[in-house]
Amino acid sequence: MAQYGIENIRNLAFVSHNGAGKTSLAEAILFNAKVINRLGKVSDGSTSSDYDPSEQKRSMSISLSLLPYIWKDTKINLMDTPGYPDFVGEVKSAIRVSEGAVVVVCCASGVEVGTEMVWGYCEEVNLPRLIFLNKMDRENVDFNKVVAQIQTKFGRKCLPLQLPIGAHTTYQGVIDLLKMKAFTGAEAKEADIPANLKAEAEALRGKLTEAVAEADDKLLEKYLGGEELTQEELTKGLRQAVVSGKVVPILAGTGLQNVSVTLLMDAIVDLLPAPKERKFGVLKEGQTVELEADPKAPLAALVFKTTADPYVGKLTYFRVYTGTLTSNSQVWNANRGEPERIGQLFLIRGKTQEPVPEIAAGDIGAVSKLSVTNTGDTLSTKEKPGKLTPVIFPPPSFSSAVYPKSKADLDKLGSSLAKMAEEDPTLKVHRDMVTAETILSGLGEIQMAVAAERIARKFGVNVEMQTPKVPYKETITVQTNAEYKHKKQSGGHGQFGHVVLELTPTARGTGVEFAERIVGGSIPRNFIPAVEKGVHEGVQEGVLGGFPVEDVKITVYDGGFHPVDSSEICFKIAGAGAVKKGLSEGKPVLLEPIVKMKIRAPEEYTGDIISDMNTKRGQVLGMNPAGGIQEIDAQAPLAEVQRYAIALKSITQGKGTYSMEFSHYQEAPPMVTQKIVAARQAEKEKEKA
Repeated sequence: MAQYGIENIRNLAFVSHNGAGKTSLAEAILFNAKVINRLGKVSDGSTSSDYDPSEQKRSMSISLSLLPYIWKDTKINLMDTPGYPDFVGEVKSAIRVSEGAVVVVCCASGVEVGTEMVWGYCEEVNLPRLIFLNKMDRENVDFNKVVAQIQTKFGRKCLPLQLPIGAHTTYQGVIDLLKMKAFTGAEAKEADIPANLKAEAEALRGKLTEAVAEADDKLLEKYLGGEELTQEELTKGLRQAVVSGKVVPILAGTGLQNVSVTLLMDAIVDLLPAPKERKFGVLKEGQTVELEADPKAPLAALVFKTTADPYVGKLTYFRVYTGTLTSNSQVWNANRGEPERIGQLFLIRGKTQEPVPEIAAGDIGAVSKLSVTNTGDTLSTKEKPGKLTPVIFPPPSFSSAVYPKSKADLDKLGSSLAKMAEEDPTLKVHRDMVTAETILSGLGEIQMAVAAERIARKFGVNVEMQTPKVPYKETITVQTNAEYKHKKQSGGHGQFGHVVLELTPTARGTGVEFAERIVGGSIPRNFIPAVEKGVHEGVQEGVLGGFPVEDVKITVYDGGFHPVDSSEICFKIAGAGAVKKGLSEGKPVLLEPIVKMKIRAPEEYTGDIISDMNTKRGQVLGMNPAGGIQEIDAQAPLAEVQRYAIALKSITQGKGTYSMEFSHYQEAPPMVTQKIVAARQAEKEKEKA
């Protein structure tokens, strides 16, 4: 592919609710641009973007796909993104490196939950965008109804640029309201405007003209003066209005039938900004400097995606903001403070790679086998390093315990999970020291299932995903004293260790504290460390359910020894035995982890969320309404909300989001304790059998 100047590049994110038809629309665009010679189908897994086996299995996009094409002497780096909320990290990555977006809306379904979500992401960064009402050939299509819905949800700045001619089986094409011409069929041939649509088209054109004039003082002055704006003024004014975010044009068509798609392709080139029109910040020496794209400036390239492949190795996707990155060169990783060797550069289209000598400012490319660079890093020059703002990913809200299916799988599990987390930054891996489980956290159940499939396919590691065990703990509620004497005689030297302990409950979160106040030498000083070892060993398993013990101070204050038979191991055994005895007599209780939750959902669901939280033994701490959204602060036992992502999706029809973090431990109610202890005992019996 030829190199294109910075004025002739567009970086574009395709975003939508799941199932709105982005992938089919992208396929039609590639076909029209003569990148492919046949239209692939999502249903049979033959599209250019959904090439991953997990995507083909589910007939849905899971990963961001880069699909560059040429149209009107302009290179467009189209990024097809997933619509399912579990994979929102891919959407965030695409938006971060784009100057524009196309929000695809299914005209039969209207504005859906995912539409509102991706619109919010675009609003956060003031991203210029177009709206494309797809599937005009579907039943129950009502263009005006969906436009009204869009304007209600997203504001009056969303205005039709096109008016469809017919719908469902009679859909033929659109009327361009700026040019006041009709275009029909897959070739978008010019035709006469139907007589029954002329009045409506004129009315919509008037609203569009007014909005364009309001976005520019000179045009507004001319418009208010009663002068008619020329075609050139309207075209130029609309572009300025779109780039500034004052107008969001609404277009229509059908990707599956490839009707009116070329008009969308024209609008992408004509209305959305080039890289030079959007400034960006670079952190240099603690100060954020605002720059604009320039291929001759020092290098600044942001890594926004990483893929791991056992055969190809690591493939790193980057967007060059300033400067030019060349093959077989050396750059500076500003985040790691280390040099990075750059090998062969590639232009990526779906799963294909085309070698290129360089990638200049404004363009997107990839390179394989980088050693120190990860997603979010900035590649720059050592002489003038700077850090670009990385992609901000949402925190994990759903966790699964990962169990290998065999010993061979166990050996490769750690490295495989690390590579998966590198490929998808919304995945986090950690080891729970209390439950001894490997925990994989992310954004939802589907994401976990896809991760398990990819680990098996890419790295040959077969795993099972289970609900994580809850890291319960135990403590005592009253002070108690405990004595334990370890005495054994079996010929020759015997074994003797005598320990007396005081166990005192302490405040929540203080852990286990060991102390000694031996007087009179009842236990020699050199054996005290052995007693401490025994104490710490003893608190690893409590007496209720075998959970670790917390929030207790254990003091050794008396005991006895034998000048010949006493040893460190004897006092270690005695210390552990005394702890067990003391825990039994200290009125032990179960402690359960409590998490803090921040739930965001439309206000109409507040009552249902609070009712559901009450059934989960949760407690609402406060509410903060803002712009139709209610933000609820709550806390609840972890055991009750481990699968809250599923419950919230059901309650709010997918419109709610939440974050969760550990808060503290508190005593579990007696009924809960009985249930957990009984389950734990049954589990131990099963293990013995």
